[in-house]
Amino acid sequence: MKWGRKSMLVAAAAAMLATAACGSKAGDSGAPANEAGGAAKPGNAILATLGEGNDNLQGKKIALIMQFNEGAFSAQYVAGVKEQVESLGGTLQVQAAGNNLADMASKLDAAVNGGFDGILTDHGTAEALEAGVKKAVDKGIPVVAFDANLNVPGVTVLQQSDEEMSKQLLEKMKEDIGGKGNIVKVWVAGFAPMERRQISYKAFMDANPDIKEIAHFGTADKPALDTQNQMEAILKQYPNEGDISAVWASWDEFAKGATRAIQQAGRNEIKVYGIDMSDEDLQLIQDENSPWVASIAVDPKDIGRVQTRYLYQKLHGDQTDEKVVLEAVMVTRDALPKDKKINTTELGEYIEGWGKSEQGIADWMGRSDK
Repeated sequence: MKWGRKSMLVAAAAAMLATAACGSKAGDSGAPANEAGGAAKPGNAILATLGEGNDNLQGKKIALIMQFNEGAFSAQYVAGVKEQVESLGGTLQVQAAGNNLADMASKLDAAVNGGFDGILTDHGTAEALEAGVKKAVDKGIPVVAFDANLNVPGVTVLQQSDEEMSKQLLEKMKEDIGGKGNIVKVWVAGFAPMERRQISYKAFMDANPDIKEIAHFGTADKPALDTQNQMEAILKQYPNEGDISAVWASWDEFAKGATRAIQQAGRNEIKVYGIDMSDEDLQLIQDENSPWVASIAVDPKDIGRVQTRYLYQKLHGDQTDEKVVLEAVMVTRDALPKDKKINTTELGEYIEGWGKSEQGIADWMGRSDK
């Protein structure tokens, strides 16, 4: 995903990227999910379980096909899928395509023909996924997608409330900078959530002429490192205090890179606002010397849990909505404890609505509050 002059090239290079996320490397070639997400630590999570009389759903084999598995966000998302699949008595295999859409389509085809009972997809484009998803549906294999603009009858698509997330974050930034100033935008085209976030960004900028965008960039290729490098160049171009008021980062990988560049330059008067949240992000936000002061997000583990629940509803024979919107919450440094560091498992103690979503828990399911 690229941005500005350079970014446009990367958007093309990413060849129709499909969305935003974050993290470390994912399991490939059927690698178990725990290799990607690490040991699941449910904390106070709410997990669906198989209700009485649903023994026929035990032992289901689930495939998770990912466009990429980069960053802590993706690792935590995979961990959420894994713990929910296992709580429902199934097994999970993860296939990550390294941001190669052709490879993602190939892995999807392999899953359709590989004896899986259900398929989850993470990101991707309609062009890359539609043929494989239709094959799955024709074979009676249920599919639930996350952050892809798919429109295939019988398929449920999950997405975050991207336009609203973007709007709320921009309003928070506006409040903090006093309604005026110069900002840097980090964004990339070609991903469904990014495109939705851009809608709110454009409307906001049109409505706030005293806030000026002085630079924009972004890429999906090593996003945190590329952002750091490009932000360092922009800080040299605008060297004086007051030249830049804030950075609006449409993905937490972008926010991490911008934060590191600003810290290293000693320019912490510049504030960073991000979208999405992981344990790594939270550590940066809690640092009182960090420019990253707020982020809006859905718990990535909850995304994985909810997506899995809808897949199991389909396996149960339930009718499910075509689109499910996951509501986000704002996380600000001011709301976090000053006397200790916390992780996202503990974040729900301080941020209402974090980490305990009950979306997708059907009446026939049991539940386990961990």
